Amino acid sequence: MHSYARQIKALFSAHADPKQAGPMKRYMRDQFEYLGLKGPVMGGLLRQHIDQHGLPDLPDLDPILRDLWALPQREYQYAATGILSRCENRLPAGFMRTLEYLLVTKSWWDTVDTIATGTVGVHFKRYPQVKARYLARWRKSRKFWLRRACILFQLNYKADTDFPLMQDIIRENLGSEEFFINKAIGWALRQYTRVDPQAVRRFVAETPLQPLSAREALKWLERRGT
Repeated sequence: MHSYARQIKALFSAHADPKQAGPMKRYMRDQFEYLGLKGPVMGGLLRQHIDQHGLPDLPDLDPILRDLWALPQREYQYAATGILSRCENRLPAGFMRTLEYLLVTKSWWDTVDTIATGTVGVHFKRYPQVKARYLARWRKSRKFWLRRACILFQLNYKADTDFPLMQDIIRENLGSEEFFINKAIGWALRQYTRVDPQAVRRFVAETPLQPLSAREALKWLERRGT
């Protein structure tokens, strides 16, 4: 294990709270083990570590992330995404191989959404050719978490969102019975109502979305009565 990851492991394990670990595991449908570090505590420990040791050098980032990903407790994956987000504006184009590994390994909405809406979104803006190559493959993937990433990577783009692209990707997933796909469709559309609510209304009206997707897409508009 890389020394940087080993130091995080020692720090986090020293502050484990078994009383919190059980409820946290149940909340995540028993998908992962937990140390029992709630968000503010874990975030504070990670900041403490970074203040003391700095961020990893880029050549060390991949092995550190993979070491943290290999540990059984979910807080280590959260630490990995926290480190990744702090490095996302200086990643080389080829780091997509690591990002894909993180998306398809120990996949659940918590890590997939953090990486897709954050680092992948930034990376695709920085490297359009990488975006074109990976989107072409991910959109057709049998791994629905990669397709969810395709739906969500523009979530923070605001007015820079390529809405025709989003619509095309959503249409490719019509008829899916996968909850996490249909939820993502609604989420992406709902976010775009901040930019062009009428365009979203038209798309929902003209497209045979699953009820969950349509309901989530229009949630904010219905609340505002617009």
